[in-house]
Amino acid sequence: MPMLISLPMYGVRPQQDVQPFWQMLSQQLHYYGITEINEQLFWPSDLLLHWRDPALLLSQTCGFPLVTQLHQQVQLVGAFSYQSPYCSGVYYRSLVVVREDEDGEQLSDFRHRVVAYNSTDSQSGYNALRALIAPLAANGRFFSRGIASGGHYRSIAMIQQRQADIAAIDCVSFALLQRANPSAVAGLKIIAQTDAAPGLPLITSLTTSAEQLIRIRQAISATVNSPEATYAKDNLLIRGFSILSWSDYDVIKQMQEKAFASGVITL
Repeated sequence: MPMLISLPMYGVRPQQDVQPFWQMLSQQLHYYGITEINEQLFWPSDLLLHWRDPALLLSQTCGFPLVTQLHQQVQLVGAFSYQSPYCSGVYYRSLVVVREDEDGEQLSDFRHRVVAYNSTDSQSGYNALRALIAPLAANGRFFSRGIASGGHYRSIAMIQQRQADIAAIDCVSFALLQRANPSAVAGLKIIAQTDAAPGLPLITSLTTSAEQLIRIRQAISATVNSPEATYAKDNLLIRGFSILSWSDYDVIKQMQEKAFASGVITL
């Protein structure tokens, strides 16, 4: 049975933006002997189910579900580094954004306001922000209420439409949107940044052999380092690829623990 590959996490128009990179990666996978794969990227409707699929050869998840829901259920392949001024090597952070016409200039000025977040299982939109507000919270609360938007770009739209006041946006997602459609981020200002964490992890199934894992990493490295892939990489702002360990992602669990210790369970 062909193994599944998906790259669902980045792209303003994901299925269109990811395709050039996938074409280059597919060639390298074949070159390194990984041939039992679907020729088309898989676009799952249920990401968590997909990430746990024994037929998963490669996907990109978020660091928060990696450490809270996928531990010992997948293998870690590594992570891309990205071209954003808010990234440092393989580490990235979230940008806390509000409307430009707001008087407030720092996070503490937005107490009792409405926060939009993409989902409760998001590192960049939820867990990192929860840790950031923890020292400012009283009785476990800082914002008046939170609204699940379903995605970073929807959170931005909700702020602009005054349905919400503030959100934490993955800096790579922000950079991709700013490049593709500058008007989409017009009228916003950045008032804070979350602590940095390792970038979105690439994963494979536990059924993937040690030899296959080596070959997958070789194929990814070759793609990222190939001059022919420059356009495909730039399309997604990919700069490099690094092999990371599970312990590198401990910082994400520590953010959750920091928030819980302050009584902050939800946004």
